[in-house]
Amino acid sequence: MASINKNPDTPAQSNSTPNGTIQEPGHEHHHQEEDPAEFDEIGVLEARSTSFHARCHSSTPRSRQSSPRSSPEPRDFCFRSGPSRFSDAHRSCSSESVLSRFGSKVLGFLWKRRRVKRKVVWYRRRVVLAVIALMAFFFLMNWWMLSRLQLAKLRPKGGFSNANSSLIQGELRKFGKGKKPPKGIYGRMLALAAHALAEGPNKPEPKDLWKEPLVPDASWRPCADQRNWKPSGGNNGYILVSANGGMNQQRVAVCNAVLVARLLNSTLVVPKFLYSSVWRDVSQFGDIYQEEYFINYLTPDIRIVKELPKELQSLDLEAIGSVVTDVDIRKESKPSFYLKNILPILLQNRVVHFIGFGNRLAFDPIPFQLQRLRCRCNFHALQFVPKIQETGALLLQRIRLSPRPGLLDHYLVGPFAESVIKEEMSHAKKASRYLALHLRFEIDMVAHSLCNFGGGEEERQELEAYREIHFPALTLLKKTTNLPSPAALRSEGLCPLTPEEAVLMLAALGFKRKTRIFLAGAHIYGGRSRLAALTSLYPNMVTKENLLSSSELEPFMNFSSQLAALDFIGCSASDAFSMTDSGSQLSSLVSGFRIYYGGGRMPTIRPNKRRLAAIFLKNSTIEWKVFEQRVRKAVRQTKHALERPVSRSVYRNPRCKECMCITD
Repeated sequence: MASINKNPDTPAQSNSTPNGTIQEPGHEHHHQEEDPAEFDEIGVLEARSTSFHARCHSSTPRSRQSSPRSSPEPRDFCFRSGPSRFSDAHRSCSSESVLSRFGSKVLGFLWKRRRVKRKVVWYRRRVVLAVIALMAFFFLMNWWMLSRLQLAKLRPKGGFSNANSSLIQGELRKFGKGKKPPKGIYGRMLALAAHALAEGPNKPEPKDLWKEPLVPDASWRPCADQRNWKPSGGNNGYILVSANGGMNQQRVAVCNAVLVARLLNSTLVVPKFLYSSVWRDVSQFGDIYQEEYFINYLTPDIRIVKELPKELQSLDLEAIGSVVTDVDIRKESKPSFYLKNILPILLQNRVVHFIGFGNRLAFDPIPFQLQRLRCRCNFHALQFVPKIQETGALLLQRIRLSPRPGLLDHYLVGPFAESVIKEEMSHAKKASRYLALHLRFEIDMVAHSLCNFGGGEEERQELEAYREIHFPALTLLKKTTNLPSPAALRSEGLCPLTPEEAVLMLAALGFKRKTRIFLAGAHIYGGRSRLAALTSLYPNMVTKENLLSSSELEPFMNFSSQLAALDFIGCSASDAFSMTDSGSQLSSLVSGFRIYYGGGRMPTIRPNKRRLAAIFLKNSTIEWKVFEQRVRKAVRQTKHALERPVSRSVYRNPRCKECMCITD
């Protein structure tokens, strides 16, 4: 029930602000979630209303207190001018009227306060949204301008067709958006590398990028051509060798055969090359190397003939026990093994046939002159046939964009190094230095490594099928033995670098985007899509197939060993050479050739795959600057000019007294 104020002398409390002004009631009503602070204010006002209601019922007279800030409006709140429905004896204010007027002022105060707060919140939100929009616009414009800068530099200056150029542009757009390359896991890092290369065209390259440690390396000079013994008569019989593998494995087998012939005082028949189901090449010794030069150059060392005497050609060598395979000879056997086990067969049957004979002769311990003969055979006696030399000279001219010969050209292409082949070179002003990259990523290498390369189940099944055909012993071993996992193999540095890892390494080392790169190797596993990262970030990449016309390549087609000889020339003569697998025979032979003839001016990049694997594991979080520093440190430590360690290959590192001499 409504209560009535019976004390007309009690003034109504004013709903005033701290400065004494009256808050007028609002005229708008909004449905909005209440602010907790407003609930506190409502509680205070309700308390005041209760106090006012009590005073209206109180009969105790109270004196009015004047205040300079009081307003006549509170009196009118209870007493109206004019007639009243209440008698003069009982003049009072109706509680309903009081509460109604008081409530309207309270609500007006609250709605107005809430309206002000709502405006403040709305303004703040507009400011935040505006800042976010400006930042998004800034990053969008930055990305657009950077991507345009990258795409503007994508057109190759030579070596690629328009179709390939379109492919490169499409792939770089993918990397710019952070998408993963085909069969790769380095989408983020490739995007960072692309940005680093695009932003630093004028950034100076590291000082040691194109140099070897000159002082210690230049103190070694070639001297394997020096002899200090009498020729061998070859009186104990004949040595036949059928070498397997590709060109590089065959080269090692030939040099080992020369040493065994001298060791056993036997006559060497010009080696034969076995047909390989992997390489599918029918090339023989005379198709790759100059046969007459080989025979004549080594005449002061051993006796060499082109074929067996007729009386021995009819012998069934297998029946008489003169056939020796790799199964019969342990890997890197010592000279004593041949003197004990092979020499008796040779003396009895007058002929021994080695089938396979890869690295079946140890590097140490070997007599001094015998080791020197090994170097003499590899670095001096094996000269490519004129057909390969001439095409190789043409290849080098087109890589450099200049006919000017390089430091090693004379040893690689002979007289063709000085001859100027007639062709249009109008765009060439000076020789362009280039980096050679041997990307050892053919399917045989990939399958034999037992590693994973990001291709998932499809890749696993494909490589497993290849192993069953070409590496049955490895397939059997995998089924019967608990081999290390692919992740463990990678962490130990036993997996070849992928094309994505190779390009990240080159970018981190500081090679600029415009660097001219000669890519060696054939039939990269994964094809063009696997090379997308390399061709995108380094558009000046070329291959022998790009640089030579179809008519110039036609004599070498279907002869993988002869094509490998062209790669050997292109890599050996390069201003800098980078390998991706130090166990590769081509990389070993090329690096050794550059050391032997380079005079300390032919740098070679030998990645420490174990250390790089640890760096690549952090590809999802590592920053580019940190990645650069760690890669450069890992590679720099492999460039020291060290003397060949005991039992290590003289083909890879001929810095030893048997092959090279030290100058003051």
